[in-house]
Amino acid sequence: MHTYTFSVPEDKEGSRNGVTQPEKKNLQPFQMMKSKRVSALSVFRNHKQDQNEDPGEEPTAVKRSISDVGPSLMAINKKKNSNFLKAFKTGTLRNHNVSDSKKSRQSILADSIMDSPCLTAVKPVAVETPENSQVTTPSKKKKKKKSPSGNSKMSVAEMKKSFEKKIKKQQQQNVRRVPQAIGQSIITTVPYIHDSRAEATKLFTQLIHPVTVEKFFTQMWERKPLVVRRHISDYYNGWFSTEELDSILRKENIQFGKNIDVTTYCDGKRETHNPTGQAHAAVVWDYFQNGCSVRLLNPQTYSENVWKKLSILQEYFGCFVGANVYLTPANSQGFAPHYDDIEAFVIQLEGKKNWTLYPYRNDSEMLARTSSGNLNVADLDKPLINVQLHAGDLLYFPRGMIHQATTVEDTHSLHITVSCCQKNTWGDFLEKMLPTAIKLAMDDDVEFRKSLPLNYLNFMGVANSESHTKERQDFMQHIDKLMRRLISHAPVDATCDQMGKKFMHESLPPYISDGEKQYTIHEQGERWNGKSQSVVSRVELGPDTRIKLLRAGIIRLVIEGDEVRIYYNLENNRLYQDVESNYLEIPHRYALAVEFLLQTYPDFTTVENLPLTQLTEQIELVQAMYEKGILLTEIPLEPLDEDSSMDEGE
Repeated sequence: MHTYTFSVPEDKEGSRNGVTQPEKKNLQPFQMMKSKRVSALSVFRNHKQDQNEDPGEEPTAVKRSISDVGPSLMAINKKKNSNFLKAFKTGTLRNHNVSDSKKSRQSILADSIMDSPCLTAVKPVAVETPENSQVTTPSKKKKKKKSPSGNSKMSVAEMKKSFEKKIKKQQQQNVRRVPQAIGQSIITTVPYIHDSRAEATKLFTQLIHPVTVEKFFTQMWERKPLVVRRHISDYYNGWFSTEELDSILRKENIQFGKNIDVTTYCDGKRETHNPTGQAHAAVVWDYFQNGCSVRLLNPQTYSENVWKKLSILQEYFGCFVGANVYLTPANSQGFAPHYDDIEAFVIQLEGKKNWTLYPYRNDSEMLARTSSGNLNVADLDKPLINVQLHAGDLLYFPRGMIHQATTVEDTHSLHITVSCCQKNTWGDFLEKMLPTAIKLAMDDDVEFRKSLPLNYLNFMGVANSESHTKERQDFMQHIDKLMRRLISHAPVDATCDQMGKKFMHESLPPYISDGEKQYTIHEQGERWNGKSQSVVSRVELGPDTRIKLLRAGIIRLVIEGDEVRIYYNLENNRLYQDVESNYLEIPHRYALAVEFLLQTYPDFTTVENLPLTQLTEQIELVQAMYEKGILLTEIPLEPLDEDSSMDEGE
């Protein structure tokens, strides 16, 4: 096996999770699935409810308790030049994610965000006035003749055609609109992430630079180690530091065994020295001074820098991305040789560390599904590579590769290991899909319900495995035939949705900057005004409000039995799988609008442009998703009350 090593010349500059209510049905993921291939569009086409059926006849699942906040929808429609809709007294959305109030997550977004290699630099957009008329003020948008709230009904075919047309139109309209005022020049900055998928690609590209993404995945990924030497000690500045570890130990309730370990590896023996209770800083540093390595197990829970980067990278890999931080004193080793069940990206942050990697001992260790225990160096083959990492260097190796690391005599070492792809394999996918495929096959295909041959035990089994009788050959051929027929019953898309649902449960919530909060439910809307002693800043979503998903990968549209659900990760904790799955249950006819939001991302669309026949439905779906933080608006919503301009001081 070859190892790729990239070295940058020294004179060259470097470029997991709110408490939810239990689900009302205790079902296995596919237990009630009625179709072997399902999508939101197919459900929309085949749903038993006729489009002419009054949507108001559906049972109300959640009461909004806002009967006193304004005139009815009909009155608003009659009001001339109205840009907003009042909220509704009832709804048809079921909210299964009732949770306790959470502490607000403050942003530590760097002041140099515009220069960050992992965030899009959104330049200010200048809109000039008639006095300096180098830029012509665009004309007002003409109102559509057809009201989306009309009573006209569309057939399923017309709805599908309109949906496809809107998708195409929306993808061509990638234009950021800027609010304008008469008589003055406005400079606006849009600080939200435009496309989270592009940000994820950019961050991963920076992580492995100068190796290209294409070369990495064709030559190294899951195949062989990669070493990148940069000679730029501060290349990974901003990820984590020893000072931040000290701060976390002093500010947070870090528990030995749960959040942090202190370990040693001496004379071929690995020992863990964790006491019980809270890991106070003085105690941890005492262990460190006495030669113990310190491992912080979930740094993303306490470090907003680590959380921000991992939440971006998880959209790149499509699975949970975690991390451990390792601080090792000089001239010591904390862990025995072993292999892991994750793809490992070792980022050297401070000091130096010597790494030794060994080849697989057998085929079963290649891309191992589970981690090993402590191994003995005497039982290992000749090392594959020996490499010393300096601050700014990177080491990648695939899961199953045996490794160990030691520090040098003159300095400590701090590194963070970013991990991904744990139990996210083809085998895991098939393990989830095949039981359902067999059930569907037995329901739909009589061949799977026919009896086994009467005397099959006489010529099959271990005792007959070496025989070559005609009966045995016929049996094996029939098995081959059934396996081929089974493929046609495999619910591939439904299984992908279940994997996506699992990802929503495991993944970190997205990091939301202070700037982004101004465009979401986090900062927009009602607040208490101390001076007026009243609630002010009421805002509403209207037909012309332009919205989009906060991130590309924050929701998963899933069909489960007779229900359509939007699973989301915004209310996850930063501790792995610490809460139950959060989801919104929506009417079947709303599924097409959710698909529209997914397929038009990262572009904005107006509420009235969603492929639903009723304006009430468009507003209700958007309102429910907006209130869970799933959507952001293109510009901050304008407060509807005059008191919102008052000072909030006492």
